Amino acid sequence: MAEEPVNVNGFRELARQTLPKMYYDFFTGGAEDQYTLKENEEAFHRITIQPKILVDMSSIDLSTMVLGYSISMPVMIAPTSRHKLANPSGDIATARAASTCNTIMVLSISSTCTLEEVAACCNAVRFFQLCVYKRRDITAKLVLRAENNGYKAIVLTGDSPRHGRREADIKNKIIIQELKNVEGLLSTKIVTDKGSNLDALANQTRDPSFTWEDIGWLKSITKLPILIKGVLTHEDALKALEVGAAGIIVSNHGGRQLDYCPPTISVLEEVVHAVGGKVPVFLDGGVRRGTDIFKAMALGAQAVLVGRPVLYGLAAKGENGVRRVLEMLKEELELTMALSGCSNVKEITRSHVRTKHDRQLLSLL
Repeated sequence: MAEEPVNVNGFRELARQTLPKMYYDFFTGGAEDQYTLKENEEAFHRITIQPKILVDMSSIDLSTMVLGYSISMPVMIAPTSRHKLANPSGDIATARAASTCNTIMVLSISSTCTLEEVAACCNAVRFFQLCVYKRRDITAKLVLRAENNGYKAIVLTGDSPRHGRREADIKNKIIIQELKNVEGLLSTKIVTDKGSNLDALANQTRDPSFTWEDIGWLKSITKLPILIKGVLTHEDALKALEVGAAGIIVSNHGGRQLDYCPPTISVLEEVVHAVGGKVPVFLDGGVRRGTDIFKAMALGAQAVLVGRPVLYGLAAKGENGVRRVLEMLKEELELTMALSGCSNVKEITRSHVRTKHDRQLLSLL
């Protein structure tokens, strides 16, 4: 019998033992050399925490607000696809765990349960992640369905005009089931002899011409706030503000799109400075510890999104595994706050961390 994990990384090993290699590789893999995938985690290790001592820590409040919704901790579930490959209950189990833990789930457009099924299963606050299809009418129908089913925001993925080269999937010749949200709307039966059918499917159906100028069209078809996911630079952060984004998610798609782009925690502060508090900034990528969440918040994130650990928990123990992953991160964050002198998330400030750049500046003094 496998040992009970003591941190979220332990669920990765349980997932490896549970899943067929093809599916495990699909969830864990990154693009090409997987530099960005590895750096998303490693970059957190280069940031140290500067604790404040002898502070009253008899009460600690981890709750925060996201777009007006109160959640129990600054951790949300990132949009990740094909949860039924991890567990037969799929996205429904993930949503129920989010509801139990009182946090937000961002449902992937490539979910293996329909957005209606997920909406009906529990009362979790849900956002809907959107990639724009060449067929704009299908995109518009999906947005309307999300709005009609109580989703509270649209998360527009901006970094995927084409599919990243995920070589493990190509080697495994992975074939993925049809996408539930577009059944009857879009043919997803792609036959290819060149490896992964994911590449062929994404490149055949997604609209590579979608630009900043087209966000006006997206805003015209929905009343929901739009978050833009995939921002990594000062310039793109300013463009997101110009087009009226309600929030920005600093993300490199979990290292699955462009390899050798920067780890997200390394550019978070650049984006935060560009935004200047006008809209909330969130971080996605590499979060595996409560200390990672603390560091992201100290550098200006309002909350983080967690992807792979949720899938590992789902693969290992279903809904209970996802719940335990979220609880572990919450428990670790609470301890980090207690040992750093922060009784609520608003007390986590830039002075609580020291980056590699900070240390270089100090060495020059």
